[in-house]
Amino acid sequence: MADDIYVGNANVDALAERGWLLGHFMPDGDARHSTDVEIKWGVHPPGDERAEWVRGERRTALLVLISGRFRVEVPGRSVLLEKQGDYVVWGHGVDHSWVAEEESVVLTVRWPSVPGYKVGAEPEGERP
Repeated sequence: MADDIYVGNANVDALAERGWLLGHFMPDGDARHSTDVEIKWGVHPPGDERAEWVRGERRTALLVLISGRFRVEVPGRSVLLEKQGDYVVWGHGVDHSWVAEEESVVLTVRWPSVPGYKVGAEPEGERP
């Protein structure tokens, strides 16, 4: 029953998986393993940005600003999150990128949890 519960700290645990706390990439049997959803605690220094746009998105995503100033780029639109609690949702087929305009903390929830979105070439089944 102990494997059904996990207690941690997002700032600490996020370091091991590039911010990701829950998803398909966690070990089978770990309470944080899920093919239904992914959760990320993103801590971004000023100027941090996604090196390449995500293209051919097959997931829905919710990104919530915890602190800072964070910009999400989607085709034809730039969304600025600047007040705690500001959020943006996008769905299947929406390409996107982002940049931290100030030191920022964001919580991202994506569903379903599927492999294949790491910056650069990545074979199916690799980590996020």
